Amino acid sequence: MTAPAYGVLRQVSETASVLLENNPSTMTLEGTNSWVLRATPSAPAVVVDPGYRDLEHLERLAGVGSVELILLTHHHPDHAEGAPWFAERAGAPVRAFDPALCVDASSFVDGEVISAGGLNIRVLHTPGHTDDSVSLVLDGQVLTGDTVLGRGTTVLHDLGDYLRSLRKLIELPAGTVGLPGHGPELPDLPATAREYLSHREQRLDQVRSALKQLGADATPRQVVEVVYADVDRALWAPAEWSVQAQLDYLRSEEQG
Repeated sequence: MTAPAYGVLRQVSETASVLLENNPSTMTLEGTNSWVLRATPSAPAVVVDPGYRDLEHLERLAGVGSVELILLTHHHPDHAEGAPWFAERAGAPVRAFDPALCVDASSFVDGEVISAGGLNIRVLHTPGHTDDSVSLVLDGQVLTGDTVLGRGTTVLHDLGDYLRSLRKLIELPAGTVGLPGHGPELPDLPATAREYLSHREQRLDQVRSALKQLGADATPRQVVEVVYADVDRALWAPAEWSVQAQLDYLRSEEQG
């Protein structure tokens, strides 16, 4: 794979460019994708997910020109921490699903259409990774935050919510491009969401099998040691969070 170009604004489509933050890790892949959206090169920009309070990155992001609006896909610091500083630097408001993240603006409403940067951007509430996760739809593209990554799978907070969110994304037109918060672009987001859904259903079956082996009261760590035995142990801690979400889902099913 080609080494990522940090600090270089890369044009992805007619309306979307990306500036990759230099914060690689097992959780952020190559780093956080800060997206810059605008209808024409002369239009003011909409910036999505400024990233950490990383002043070098944020100053580069400010260098894209006039910024009309800042949008956040969710509250995690690798997406949102730098937003208040960047809002002041750019003189632009911040909108997010969580009102606590907003600056001089209201929070998102599911299904609303935001007109900014010469674009119409539709908000889809897609919880699961976090309660406040959204995807942003425009011009045959969707900014997915951490709901669907450029590669690999995301950590879950609530599996039931996540499965419903995947089904929302599957309903989008075939060939809709995914612009994720981490990793490369996805040429067909609905197809990827369908693969994610299949993967989650397979994982659920594996967790059910592990519970038969370990007992109904098995801990997330015990389940991880069985289900994720072939996965790098560095990823076992975040896998525990996803397994906890799967156990909560299965146990709520039994109670329901």
